[in-house]
Amino acid sequence: MSEVMVMAETVMDAQKLRKLKRKSKHPKFFRSNFKRRERKRVKAGWKKPRGIDNKKRDKQKTYGAEPTIGYGSPRAIRGMHPSGMMEERVFNAKMLASVPKHAAVRIAAAVGARKRAEIEAKAKELGLRVLN
Repeated sequence: MSEVMVMAETVMDAQKLRKLKRKSKHPKFFRSNFKRRERKRVKAGWKKPRGIDNKKRDKQKTYGAEPTIGYGSPRAIRGMHPSGMMEERVFNAKMLASVPKHAAVRIAAAVGARKRAEIEAKAKELGLRVLN
């Protein structure tokens, strides 16, 4: 198979992936006892409840939802930008050569103004979309 055919197939796959639905928003997952006044030392970040008498571990509705596999997006579109393109992080203009056509470019935070301008010019020349 020629490179053009392979490239056409990957673009078609990308178009099919865009049609897959992202999951809608899920509830916030708080730790048990997070909102109780006397428990101010409990942070908001999720940690699985393991106590034998824990109501949240028993999945009582009033104590809030737990993260489960059902809230996840399909594996094929996980990590994809909302525009439907996969993201590639770039540190310099040379890295743009390895970025596929159906991917978008995100310039790394550590890149300064001079290199950023070089990357943006080269991306425009190659027809790549820059996200930031």
